[in-house]
Amino acid sequence: MAQRNVKRARAGTLGDGDGEHAGAAAGVRANHHIHLPQYETIALMLQGGGALGAYQAGVFQGLDEAGIRPNWVAGISIGALNTAIIAGNAPEHRVERLIEFWETICQPAFAPPLPPFIEQALFNSNDTIRKAFTALQATGAIVQGQKGFFVPRFPTPLPTVSGPPQNASYYDTTPMKATLEKLCDFDRINSGETRVSVGAVNVGTGNFAYFDNTRIKLRPEHFIASGSLPPGFGATEIDGEYYWDGGLMSNTPLYEVIQTTPRRDTLAFQVDLWSAIGPVPDNITDVQGRMKDIQYSSRTRLVTDMLQRSQRFRHVLREVLDRVAPEHRDDPWCKLADELSCSKRYNVVHLIYRQKEYEGHFKDFQFGLSTMREHWESGLQDIRASLAQPDWLAMPENDAGFVTHDIHRDKR
Repeated sequence: MAQRNVKRARAGTLGDGDGEHAGAAAGVRANHHIHLPQYETIALMLQGGGALGAYQAGVFQGLDEAGIRPNWVAGISIGALNTAIIAGNAPEHRVERLIEFWETICQPAFAPPLPPFIEQALFNSNDTIRKAFTALQATGAIVQGQKGFFVPRFPTPLPTVSGPPQNASYYDTTPMKATLEKLCDFDRINSGETRVSVGAVNVGTGNFAYFDNTRIKLRPEHFIASGSLPPGFGATEIDGEYYWDGGLMSNTPLYEVIQTTPRRDTLAFQVDLWSAIGPVPDNITDVQGRMKDIQYSSRTRLVTDMLQRSQRFRHVLREVLDRVAPEHRDDPWCKLADELSCSKRYNVVHLIYRQKEYEGHFKDFQFGLSTMREHWESGLQDIRASLAQPDWLAMPENDAGFVTHDIHRDKR
């Protein structure tokens, strides 16, 4: 069964998809490799979003089809777990391992899964049945957890009873450690073949921390810490400190990658699972879902605009300095300007998951297999459509040295 699914994924047919961008994407298919300009960094940045993270796996499959291999993968929460799978495997096995990972965690922790033909029949039924079915799957995640991911603590912790910080949660994520150890080669992660960064929050200091394999040796705990969202999941202990999910402070690694020094010509694929733009809710259930959208979208476009403006100042300053006569270059102000200026160029391709009509406020913990495959296919179609756009991957030539693209925004 797993091998059949791998073949289907390689062929781009893991799910039916909605075909929204099928025409635009027709030119980008498996084994059709894209020749890129000489970017020094090709970054893949993965936001947090629980079950929605299968969208990121679809995006990665599309990059893999096109022969685009990121040399820096950064993630938060579920994005950190996807990061571990990608960086922890040889390039030719990464899609296969992502499929194995997602087909594992999208099964109930204890009860046997529904036979595939029954699940597909319920999922592909009318909207009313689909909504009820997916809500039931989300309830199942709450009641019994997900295989290879998390299980309920027993007995359920009482609100005022103290204990070890890592046990102050409703679920135990010990199964995820075993899953990562099974599917990831941590020697490869720490080899430097790919730069790896995952974000978390230090519970004691409230400070944001990035665990980076250029500075420390990464272990399963670093990736689990990035996804330790309270009160569902307990804090993860690392070297005597406790960490929670990085999404509590910033749910995207965009700023970390773009602002790093020394600066380098960068092509960055920013994969978001929450859209800041959405309808105004008119009922309590939808209010809960919209709150998550706003909280976890991390205002990616606002951050991108800010980074673009600051890079434009640096880029323009570099151009002005190039016009300063050599005899004035020793002026202290010119020396300071030289330190602040930058001629490097940045191209950010946004891929933002678009919520489906049937999804409710529980979309981030609704781990059904059929829903997972639809998320995956959405990511695959979006990246294919993005890669099919003329000149989107070209090195920026504007006065900012910074461009952004988004297939949904640009097609409106």
